[in-house]
Amino acid sequence: MTPADLSRTVLHAVRRAVDEDALRAPVPARVRVERTRPGGSGDYACAVALQLAGPAALPALEVAAILRERVAAEPGVGRVEITGPGFLSFTLDAPDAGDRAVLDAVREQGLAYGHGDALREEILQFHHAREARAAVTAHAVRRLVVAQGARVRVSCEEASDPDWARLGVTVDAHGTPPVPLTGIRPVPAGVTAGELLERLGPDAARWGLLRPAGHDRAALGPALLVQGEANPLFRVRYAHARARALTRGAALLGFTAGHAPYAGPGPDSESHAGTAQSAGHTLHTPGAPHAPYGEDSFPYDGAARPLLDLIADHPGVLLAGARHRAPDRVARQLEAVAHAFFDFHDSCPPLPAGDEKPSAAHRARLALAEAAGTVLAGGLSLLGIRAPEHL
Repeated sequence: MTPADLSRTVLHAVRRAVDEDALRAPVPARVRVERTRPGGSGDYACAVALQLAGPAALPALEVAAILRERVAAEPGVGRVEITGPGFLSFTLDAPDAGDRAVLDAVREQGLAYGHGDALREEILQFHHAREARAAVTAHAVRRLVVAQGARVRVSCEEASDPDWARLGVTVDAHGTPPVPLTGIRPVPAGVTAGELLERLGPDAARWGLLRPAGHDRAALGPALLVQGEANPLFRVRYAHARARALTRGAALLGFTAGHAPYAGPGPDSESHAGTAQSAGHTLHTPGAPHAPYGEDSFPYDGAARPLLDLIADHPGVLLAGARHRAPDRVARQLEAVAHAFFDFHDSCPPLPAGDEKPSAAHRARLALAEAAGTVLAGGLSLLGIRAPEHL
């Protein structure tokens, strides 16, 4: 929960109390919260109960109690206390430990994040026609199932097209198998590997062949070469390159990625300096956690959630792509990660701007951006497509 979220949550509690006739007072346009100072209780405090006490003709402590019961059950709020003459003190829930575990796994496993051994007991044999899309699809499926621990052999009905090697395709055997094998039969591309390579090059050709589901016709036109957001391949590779550029930029500024151990206040906070603390009230609970970020920093906002979820889902997507012999699932996953990365990047810049100093918030954002870059590079590698660090 961000400070702005907390402000809206408290304001919603006031509205509910008024609607339920528990309070008879005008609803303020907004509720201001401030970060508690060192030694204070909880993470944030607000004086809204003191502000409403007069219009409601109730003691501030009673107004605070009315609001506390309506805020305490809200997601993201760990504890609500009443301090002093009627201040509300809020302790927020810590970020999900699962998010930290996911980012740790990406950092530790690198490009192998999402690989596993779910198919370790399987010995698979795939067979395909002498056709460019079938050959590239079989090769990508091979990479997906091997990444899940399977042993694989791929054969082709006839001798391989010599141009397949330029597309990264390898075949283990040729000819008609003595027993039926698992066929890889996407809708044919309608062009040879040589023609695709001449028009598109190996990376765009592979993406164009693998991105559609096998039962759909592959679009293999010049749009695959467009250097712009309308081209999904460019967007995926640009997101990866941007993530790598952030790491380089951070190094120049003297900092590296780090965790977001606890949610601190941020630029969305509607601070009201001088409520509880300036009134002389000390709000202290021994052992209460305090925000580690800077005075005006907050690691994430809502834009981070889709990206975190997609990164967490990535191993399942890779396994599903292997089980269903569907590299198109991986391509679509990479598109979604790239889209969420740019939303996050624009909403929560990982690098400081202007005279801003690098903070723990920037380190936390950089960790998420780097994880996204790693997922994109690993996914492209499984599809047999390069992930350049510069575009």
